[in-house]
Amino acid sequence: MIDPSPEGRRAFILENTTLQAPPHTPELRLHLADEITPIWRMTEEALEQIGLPPPFWAFAWAGGQALARYVLDNPQVVAGRRVIDFASGSGIVGVAAAVAGAAEVLCADIDAFAGAAAQLNATANGVRVATTEQNLLDRPPPPDVEVILAGDICYEAPLADQVMDWLMAAKAGGARVLVGDPGRSYFPRERLEKLIEYQVPTTRELEDMEVKKTAVWTLP
Repeated sequence: MIDPSPEGRRAFILENTTLQAPPHTPELRLHLADEITPIWRMTEEALEQIGLPPPFWAFAWAGGQALARYVLDNPQVVAGRRVIDFASGSGIVGVAAAVAGAAEVLCADIDAFAGAAAQLNATANGVRVATTEQNLLDRPPPPDVEVILAGDICYEAPLADQVMDWLMAAKAGGARVLVGDPGRSYFPRERLEKLIEYQVPTTRELEDMEVKKTAVWTLP
């Protein structure tokens, strides 16, 4: 069983991943797994639970890679600003924002392993991020946030609607909102404006093809 402390989670991640460069952001280094099923099973066994969601923190998903690429290529979007990486997973987007010069980065994910992964990945890239396990959807968007980055958030219909309403509220409060998405079924493209499209290398372990057409969008 995993030691439930932050140190225990970090140790589990270090033992079951390797430090590698995501293909679409080769200047970054992340602690990632090579196969989804083994680490998913190991996580369930270590936590003595079954039916857990996939370990999103262990992979660089297409939407996150695209959004991180956009931030690295357009650092003025985040430089000197307070940023939230929403549903951060591995923290790839938050790390990219920190590398691009964000004043503060909060990686928010309800999975405690994601927070540990984001911290390890920030350290691997010589930057710092804060983390939280709180579900940000339970409260209004923070009034002082200036940029919200969200990659691969539209896996389920009810959740996609809830997230988009929350992001719209953040936009109304003055935040800039950017979303990375590779054409998920429940992505409400009619509510957003496309900024750029990439061909993101991925694997059939994660997606239905080895190169995934993925776009970065903003709320108009």
